[in-house]
This record gives sequence, structure tokens and C-alpha cells, in this order.
Amino acid sequence: MKVIYDKVRWLRILSLVVVDAVFANAAVLISLFIRFEFSVPNLVEAGFAQNYLSIAPVYTLVTVGIFALFRLYRSLWAYASIDELRNICGAALFSSVALWVLRIVLDAPVPRSLPVMNCLILLVFVGGSRYAYRLMRIFRNRSREAKKVTMLIGAGAAGSMVLRELKNSGHSSNKIVCIIDDDVNKQGTYLMGVKVVGGRDQIVEFAAKYEVSDIILAIPTAPPSEKRAIVALCQQTNCRIRTLPGIYQIASGQVSVQQIRDVEVEDLLGREKVQVDETEIGGALAGKTILITGGGGSIGSELCRQVARHGIRKLVIFDIYENNAYDIQQELHRSHPELDLEVCIGSVRDEARVNDVFRKYRPQVVCHAAAHKHVPLMEDSPAEAIKNNVFGTYNVAKAADRYGAESFTLISTDKAVNPTNIMGASKRICEMIVQTMGKTSKTRFAAVRFGNVLGSNGSVIPLFKKQIQMGGPVTVTHKDIIRYFMTISEAVSLVLQACVYAQDGEVFVLDMGEPVRIDDLARNMIRLSGLEPDVDIKIRYTGLRPGEKLYEELLMQDEGLDTTPNHLIFVGHFNDFDSERLMTSLEQLHEVCEQAPEKVKEAVQGIVPTYRPSEG
Repeated sequence: MKVIYDKVRWLRILSLVVVDAVFANAAVLISLFIRFEFSVPNLVEAGFAQNYLSIAPVYTLVTVGIFALFRLYRSLWAYASIDELRNICGAALFSSVALWVLRIVLDAPVPRSLPVMNCLILLVFVGGSRYAYRLMRIFRNRSREAKKVTMLIGAGAAGSMVLRELKNSGHSSNKIVCIIDDDVNKQGTYLMGVKVVGGRDQIVEFAAKYEVSDIILAIPTAPPSEKRAIVALCQQTNCRIRTLPGIYQIASGQVSVQQIRDVEVEDLLGREKVQVDETEIGGALAGKTILITGGGGSIGSELCRQVARHGIRKLVIFDIYENNAYDIQQELHRSHPELDLEVCIGSVRDEARVNDVFRKYRPQVVCHAAAHKHVPLMEDSPAEAIKNNVFGTYNVAKAADRYGAESFTLISTDKAVNPTNIMGASKRICEMIVQTMGKTSKTRFAAVRFGNVLGSNGSVIPLFKKQIQMGGPVTVTHKDIIRYFMTISEAVSLVLQACVYAQDGEVFVLDMGEPVRIDDLARNMIRLSGLEPDVDIKIRYTGLRPGEKLYEELLMQDEGLDTTPNHLIFVGHFNDFDSERLMTSLEQLHEVCEQAPEKVKEAVQGIVPTYRPSEG
């Protein structure tokens, strides 16, 4: 395939060389005809034509060489821009200068005005030949049938990039007919020939006027609240709504037609991004060995991605699921080939294996993300939840203390507050372990508590997507149930910042913003799929599951909040519990798990007074 491509490439270059040779000589001859007012006898009598023919071979070779130096045989003329035009102008100018020098060196007099006229004519010939392909391509794209009449929202830099790409691409079936932008200074102006017709309040009006079928959002820097408001207006048009990739791709100019995608609910649920001190985090991680338990999971793998860019000495991934561990291992090998990476398969429930990993690698920073998290499944297997979450955490925490880790950070959850399920109660015990060990250990212990993570394995959004793809119904447990949401990257940024702030067992809490009604979430997802809730896709309310609450809390009533240098990250005060009694209770809980698993919930209630198991 490569051989065929090379042959085609060299054939194209050879064709351009032949055409340029013809143009170079034609430009000189036409210039001479113009100089002598198109009189052939006068031209012949003056002898200039014969003089030029004597230097024509040398001039032709010199001109082709100049064109090659100006990269006229290496540019992609289908996408020719001002840079290519500048190269053509330079090449034509130097070619004419070369003609002037050759007439002197080779003693072949020609009119003094010839190089000037030649430069202009050569510029027209060469520039016209190069840009003709681009013009034909644009006209061909415009003449294609079945164009989708499209509205573009955003007349800024991103909108300009999208419009240019859609106009030039041979793969696009979208025709931008109007642009929406809230900037009154842009309204009434034209962007690449397309009018900015008005602001967001006129989306529905102009969608109907232009018979729009598609809407593309080119507002990557707009806050989530703005995007939600604009998408809500777009949904009134029954148009297909699409958006751009992430802002980092816009900044680097990596926008293509293929990357423009449908708007997804994750685009609308995001809150204002938590800003963390990257310099501070980098200083805390650089040159150190980092251990991440559960490193193949949703949060664990994102932790791996983020710490890998901070110049760490070694990253150790510990996970029981070899497939997940393998996936993140291969990803990091591709994205960070310089990273010293170790992947260890094992369970945090295996204390000997945990100690072996700590003994071998001596991690300085430990992020503990390994846990069972599915509420209904853990309700059916409470002893397993305790063994993995509580005693797995205890094993890793003890090893961090024993082998002198600098910091240990636990991934916790809002379900640990006044828990009604065993998963949340197990996480509260984990927090108590962290708080207890933080009082006496030289290792800095901390827990980070947050709500639901967008895109994590087993979350409600992937479930709703599957149900919509299958034609419904979409199942919601309760019409009034609400949850807090955050992005995976945001959650991980908080964890890493907590590694810096941690002192003696704090529980860090994120300002989660406004909660989301799951019923609204389901309806939005159906609409974004181009369907109508309760018409095309039914919504069925199934009732709260065992251990499930209508709403989650982020803090217990007897906990207060202290601020940190980051105004969106807070520290919850310690609860009053007896640390020595906790250690004794853990021993008893371990015996119950092994000998009487049916009594686990009762034993957990003795440790977590706020735990109130749901009925059924």
C-alpha cells in the first residue's frame, strides 16, 4: 500500500514540475508579447525572443529549483491558505530575479521591464493552478445533495474552526445556514459568509425559519449551567443536537468533522470544575513512589493517569481484576512510555500480599480506591462488603503505617453519612479507621468523601443508555430521588489535593453544587436521543431498592466544616468515638464475618450508631 502511495505522490510531483516548466516559459513569452504590443515581427526584429530561448533551459531548471525550495511541491493544495499564497509570491519573485541575473551572466539582453511583468503573470499562472483544485473541491461540496440544514451556536474561535472545517471537508453533510451568538456586537455580522442572526432567545424562531434539522454547539468554554439552558432551548426544536470535543482539542486545533458528536448528558451535568494547585500537587508527588489500590477501576485508573504526569519515580498499581489492570497498564505504556510502572495482582483482603507489596516497593504516597461499591449487591452479601471494604482498608492502612508511607488517602462516599445500607456503613467504618490511625501514625491519613461519579462503572447513566437503546422502559426507583454528581477527573483532582492537605485523619468534603433529580436526568437522556419521554420511551418507577435513600447527605449533623485553601474543598470535624473501642469492635466484627455472617448488620450497628438498615 505504501509503495502505491509513493508512486502516486511522485507522479503528482512530476506533473506539477512539468506544468510549472510550461508556465515559467509561457509567462516570459507572454510578457515579451505584451512588451511589443502583441507584434510578432517587432519581437523577432528586436532579437529578444531569440535571446530568451538561449537561456530558457537554464531558467527553467532554476525556476523549478526555486519552487522546490518554497515547498510548492509538498503542500496540500486542497487546504491551501495564506501561508501557501505567501510561498507562491516568494517563488514568483525569486524566479523573476533569477531571470534578471541570467540575462546578465549569460549575456542575453531582454527588456528591463520583462522581470516585472513576468513576476505578475507567473504569480497568476502558478497561484491559479494551485488554488483551482481547492475551489473545485469547495464547489463540489456545496453542490452535494442531501445537505443537512444546520444552525451553529457560537461565533467565537471554536465556531470559526467548525465552520471552516464543515465548508472544506468532503465528509460533511451539514450546511450551516445561520449562527446564534449572545454577543450583540456579533449579531448582524457575517462569519465566512454565514450571518449571525441573533441570540439564544431566537433559537426556536430561526430553527423554524430556516427549517433547521441539526444544531451544533461550538461553545466549549461555556459553563455547564449555560450549556444546560441552551440545550433546553434547542430541545424545543426537535433538532439533532451535537457538540464539540473537549476544550483542550479546540486549543490545539484538533477539530474535525468526525469529532463533532451528539450532546450527551455528561455535558450538562458537569459543575464548575474544582481548581486545584497543580504546582503544589506536583511538588507532593514528584520523584516519589505511588501506590494505587483498585488502580484498574473508574476512579483508580484516572488516579493513575493524573499522577503519571507529575514526574513520579514509580507507579504501582494493585488490583484483583487482571483485565482492568491490563487495560490501564497498556494505556500508560502508550501515553507515558517513560513511566516506571509496576502492576501487582492481588486482593486488599489478603494481608500477607498487601504487606509483600509494601515491603518490596516502599510506596511514599498511597491512594486507596479498592472497594465494593454496588449498594443492592452488597445488601445481599453484607459480610463480603465488610471483608473487602473495612478489612481491606485496615490491611492497607496498617501496611502504610508499618512501612513508613508519607500519606494515605481513602476514597469514601456520601453514602457514609447516616447510612441506610451496608456499603455506606462499611465506608463510615473505613473513615473511622483513617481518623483513628491519623491521630498516632507518622503517616498522614485522610479520607475524601464525594457523591456519584459521572461515567463510573455501574453508575446510573450507562444503565439508562442501555435501556434507551433497547427501546425502554427506563427504570427510575423513585420520582423524587436526587443525587449529587461530579466528573471522574474532578473527583481525582480532589483526592490528589487531599494528599497535600492531609494532616491527622481529616475527612475532606467537596462542595458538590446542586443535586440532580434522577427523573429529570432520565428524561433529558431520552430527549437527547431524539425521542420523547412517556411517548417513545416509557419511564417506569420501580420503588426504592434495599438500602437506598431518596437523597444523600455529605455531612453528619454533628460534623462541622472547616475551610481549606481551596474554597470548594472543606474538612469535616472528627466525630466523638472511642478509638480503642473501635479496634476491639473490629476484632469482634471479623469474627462475626467468619462465623455468623447473618449477624453482620447487627454488629455494624454497634460500631456505626447512625447506621439504620432499611427494611426489606
